[in-house]
Amino acid sequence: MPLEPVSQGLLQQLAEERQPPISEQTPALARMTGPIFAGMSGRGPEVSEVRNVKLEGRDGGLFRVRALIPDGQPEAVIVYFHGGGWVLGDIDLQYDHVGRDLANRTRSTVVLVNYRKAPEHRFPTAIEDSYLGLCWAAEHAAEFAEPGAPLIVAGDSAGGNIAAVMTRWARDRQGPQIDYQALVYPVTDCDVDTASYLDPENQLMLNRDTMIWFWDHYLPDAEARTHPDASPLRADDLSGLPPALVYVCQYDPLRDEGVAYAKALEQAGVPVILDEAEGQMHIYFQMANILPGYQTGIELVAGHINTFIDNHTTESASSAQEEATSDA
Repeated sequence: MPLEPVSQGLLQQLAEERQPPISEQTPALARMTGPIFAGMSGRGPEVSEVRNVKLEGRDGGLFRVRALIPDGQPEAVIVYFHGGGWVLGDIDLQYDHVGRDLANRTRSTVVLVNYRKAPEHRFPTAIEDSYLGLCWAAEHAAEFAEPGAPLIVAGDSAGGNIAAVMTRWARDRQGPQIDYQALVYPVTDCDVDTASYLDPENQLMLNRDTMIWFWDHYLPDAEARTHPDASPLRADDLSGLPPALVYVCQYDPLRDEGVAYAKALEQAGVPVILDEAEGQMHIYFQMANILPGYQTGIELVAGHINTFIDNHTTESASSAQEEATSDA
């Protein structure tokens, strides 16, 4: 399937404006595109409450989390880690829109983690901040959702990488218990020579050179990138992780590693659904009101999360009934 027409039009517009590729920019200059796209996306839907909190990192530095609480009694807590190659993006622009939309569609409190970025804060700061944000969300879950509500991690691109790492950290550190993971075109490996990386059709808004630029800022030591906290596909043991949705897209250097991670989870006995956004390029999931793939993507991800929440609620109610019967 060819790249969908609106994405083609956006790429043509950027080419006519002679925008230099990210790989030829400084991080400060590259970050200036965020407000432009955020203005095109517009403000996200209203939610019942927004709560902003500052947390202290392991080094004493501060970072923010934002809880987006929908109307009614939330049925889950979703901790969402945004994309941007560990260098770009934050919770104030497009991802606030994504978080609000996801909160309303899933009837869940969405906690956005504004982990600190490279190159000012290199690996492992992003994952350390993210784990602290995850633990904070779990500790405050009773304020954000009904008792026994599931805890879910989600993220796209570099945020998908972080979400994947969080599931293993939570398993190995005995908590918090994560019940489900939704990974949207996640970075799962440091290999930039896969077929999808080298495919000329995938050299679009995200290309091989840009991913190398991201890696160079995030973790300059190429050998260290093979550590599973940077490349979760290389973890020795993926068993015991929560059920997963892995959602890749057709025109994406990261496609092959996303598929490989889904297969690795399956081989480890983890229930996993692998889906692909046909005709879409990497970045569509943050492009609300810009690319039509966003609407399709957010509906699909929310749909899978809602199915999990419904099943979790049914199973919890059944377990409670069985326990009450046995106590009688």
